[in-house]
Amino acid sequence: MAGSGASRYIIVMAITSPPGDPRRRRFRRIPVRTLAPNMVTLLAMCAGLTAIRMAFESRYVLALAAIVFAAILDGIDGRLARFLKGTSRFGAELDSLSDFVNFGVAPALVLYFWGLHELKSAGWIAAMVFAICGGLRLARFNVMAEDPDRPAWASNFFVGMPAPMGAIAVLLPMYATFLGVPHSSVLIWSTLFYTLAIALLMISRLPVYSGKRVGTRVPPEMVGPVIVIVVLWIGLLIAYPWILLTLGTLAYLGSLPFGWLSYRRYQQRSREPMGEGIREGTTRETALAPPVGGSALPSSEQANRPSRLN
Repeated sequence: MAGSGASRYIIVMAITSPPGDPRRRRFRRIPVRTLAPNMVTLLAMCAGLTAIRMAFESRYVLALAAIVFAAILDGIDGRLARFLKGTSRFGAELDSLSDFVNFGVAPALVLYFWGLHELKSAGWIAAMVFAICGGLRLARFNVMAEDPDRPAWASNFFVGMPAPMGAIAVLLPMYATFLGVPHSSVLIWSTLFYTLAIALLMISRLPVYSGKRVGTRVPPEMVGPVIVIVVLWIGLLIAYPWILLTLGTLAYLGSLPFGWLSYRRYQQRSREPMGEGIREGTTRETALAPPVGGSALPSSEQANRPSRLN
């Protein structure tokens, strides 16, 4: 009996881990500041999925409202993560997945249920192209964000139209119908080509001003006016949503050439110091060059030298 009791005690000691065993701490506790941005991202994804349901039920006003709400939350979660210092790789991947659902799949299905289905296969192809371009746009953004060779000023610009703005812009024909434009076959065919154009803008190399640094610092004397402007914008969006969304979309599309011009100016400024260094190097080489007629190379070799070295 004593031997069996001792053996049971030894087995229990072998199975039970000591209090300080690191195997007990497989999952470390996650701080709340990391969870908060992810909860906002999941809320935005719920809004995108709700937009798909509302479109399936032909409740297009609620569908558009859900997509706009998802776009607003998408602008909040990143700033909230940076403010709380709760950025993480998991949050970045979750944000990309949410953006693909909210601004790639949801707008494409909303447009298809709204009018593109009347064009049958052609409308479905346009919807698929937009969703696929949204996914490609987000994948390229994730890759370029980790590029160490990008200049510092390049962070002021997106490469191609960002997915949230693409989703808001591609719904312009629906805003127009709510403002009184007749729902005709001409509008549906125009919507097809317009959807393809926005999809191409999303995957294009067009530099688009990001505006990430706008609003990072607000002077104390501007706090009151900024709050008033935000409240006014929210009030106008609630009272006159289709007018505000239409004007905002048209203004954004009209501003795309100015973003390209600004990008070109940044490029020229970054090349100026390089050009000065090349000119200085050329001057030094000219000062050290042998006198005319006393070249170190034979005339036959000088004739065969590449022009870029002359």
